[in-house]
Amino acid sequence: MGTVSKALSLLSFFSRSQSLIGLSEMSRLTGMNKTTVHRMLSELQSEGFVEQAGVGREYRLGPAFLRLAALREATVPMRDLAQNLADDLAQKTGETAHVSLLHGDVLSTIAYAYAHQHGLQVTMDDAEILPLHATSSGHVVLAYSDARFTKAALAGPLKAFSTGTITDRKRLTQLFAEIRTQGYAEAVSAFETDVHSHAAPLFDAQKNCIGAMAVAAPTARMTPEGRASIRAALLEAAPRLTRLMGGFLPDTYVQKAPPA
Repeated sequence: MGTVSKALSLLSFFSRSQSLIGLSEMSRLTGMNKTTVHRMLSELQSEGFVEQAGVGREYRLGPAFLRLAALREATVPMRDLAQNLADDLAQKTGETAHVSLLHGDVLSTIAYAYAHQHGLQVTMDDAEILPLHATSSGHVVLAYSDARFTKAALAGPLKAFSTGTITDRKRLTQLFAEIRTQGYAEAVSAFETDVHSHAAPLFDAQKNCIGAMAVAAPTARMTPEGRASIRAALLEAAPRLTRLMGGFLPDTYVQKAPPA
């Protein structure tokens, strides 16, 4: 990684559950020494990308992101489009719907919606990071991405997040081939235990896969009828979002919703 890439990589460790990170903790998370981390954080702070807060002078995301996020949404309003369709998909399926976009070798959640039709539902976090090898969204992205990108994404150690996480590369490759024959991915307890999810790909104007739209439900509630209903709604919503974002479906993209 170059200097800029290393500095920007520090930002990926911030989340809703970890909004404040001290120097020592950031050094531990990144595996870099304190001197290097401090220099990078100082540079990011000078440009407004991080700021210090609290009695411990820990770091948090800075105000520069507010301006950049507003500018991005004003010129390329993906988040509003994604939120509107996620809301609609959640109401149609009665389950949690979310949209994530590819960011390096992970997926960043940009929108999610709850149906509020059940007391028990799968919950999400703002800007939640989804691993490619351990989620239905990641599986569908890897299935429709360039072979070189997919190979690189699976090159490192594959962490087992739950009982259903697939860490065998050969099995994953076989799974990606199956996904391309039906147009969607399906995973059970891959990232979180007792979560059953479906995902369909999103494409840009060059027909490159840039993310996924997904529906996640508790495994105990996933009946054959529920699976069929979710697949039908998802296979309608994801291509629609692709078109609204100015993208096009590849000529090789096919949809096949087999009977439950």
